Amino acid sequence: MITRRIARVVADDVVQKMVLLSGPRQSGKTTLVRQLVATAGGAYYNWDKAPDRRTIQKGDLDLDRKLWAFDEIHKFRRWRGFLKDLSDSHRGDKQILVTGSARLELYGHGGDSLQGRYFGHHLHPITYSELHDLPFGAIDDIPRLGNAPGAHSVDDLLRLGGFPEPLLSGSDRAAARWRLAYGDRLLREEVTSLERVREIERLELLYDRLAEVAGGVLSINSLREDLEVAFETVRSWIAILERLDAVFRLPPYGPPRIKSVKKEQKLYFWDWTRCASEGARFENLLATHLRRTVDWAADVEGVKLQLRFFRHREGHEVDFVILRGSKPWIAIEAKLGDGDLAPSLRYFCERAQPAFAFQVVLRQGHERRFPDIGRTELRAISATRLLANLP
Repeated sequence: MITRRIARVVADDVVQKMVLLSGPRQSGKTTLVRQLVATAGGAYYNWDKAPDRRTIQKGDLDLDRKLWAFDEIHKFRRWRGFLKDLSDSHRGDKQILVTGSARLELYGHGGDSLQGRYFGHHLHPITYSELHDLPFGAIDDIPRLGNAPGAHSVDDLLRLGGFPEPLLSGSDRAAARWRLAYGDRLLREEVTSLERVREIERLELLYDRLAEVAGGVLSINSLREDLEVAFETVRSWIAILERLDAVFRLPPYGPPRIKSVKKEQKLYFWDWTRCASEGARFENLLATHLRRTVDWAADVEGVKLQLRFFRHREGHEVDFVILRGSKPWIAIEAKLGDGDLAPSLRYFCERAQPAFAFQVVLRQGHERRFPDIGRTELRAISATRLLANLP
């Protein structure tokens, strides 16, 4: 059993306000919630189960339980109004925990505002530090790289993904079967229950096609041509996949004095094993861990970070840039093997001056300190070193 780091925070927060816990399908939300319900002696209601759905619709909840947990309730068209009424009627009397396999803040059916009534949290796939039970202090500690990875490698995560079922199976065959079924359920069940999509087969083709372009600059026009559908249709479908926590996009970073791209975006999967090549899979794994870090900073520490990438019009590109207070804080370039400082990372540091820059190496990484560039502290580090210091 892997202890999810967010569990303690959710248990503390639900005592103060309603908690909305969102995240990809099968990332472990139901397991976490059932554990909290069992500990608190609460009541658990799942909208996908007919008896529970009728109970929710009738408002016939167990008043003897202090904690009420609602799973997948975002599929209820009036879910925001329902939760608002519960929160207002039982303020200080009941604890309310809500989970959903989508970004709950993006599903606003009914128009009722929950502003000020809840804490939002995100449960993402299992991270390297969770898998190996490594401690995590605070966001400010990340650049110090204090945690040592020990003998742990990143191979299992890279090969099996971070979703609990395939990862804990330890089996390539079991992971492949899970991945196939996961994509089918995501598109055939989640999309059809929440969105109006008529050409589900075309959406499936898009989902498969995105695996070939993940980590690269996203060209909707190219995808439109491949699928023979309208530009707006492809853009709408990608937005749907993003709302359902199947994929996420990164915008570019570009200060005025650097001729960088302004509108292009990069796309990644929450299940990085969908990427075909090892290089794309490794970059996607890092992207997912860094996105988790940004969400953790906001949800738990109240620190606003932004995850971006950098791409110069003439070809210089840095895989990830973490902004803090709208300024570059950490720049990260992913490499499969060891080598000299990447010219693109040097170019970016010379002009943008982030506080820290890491060249992160997957295999045979020789950790070393490069000469500083202005205010930027530069290091080559192993992937395990970086991942061990992320939440």
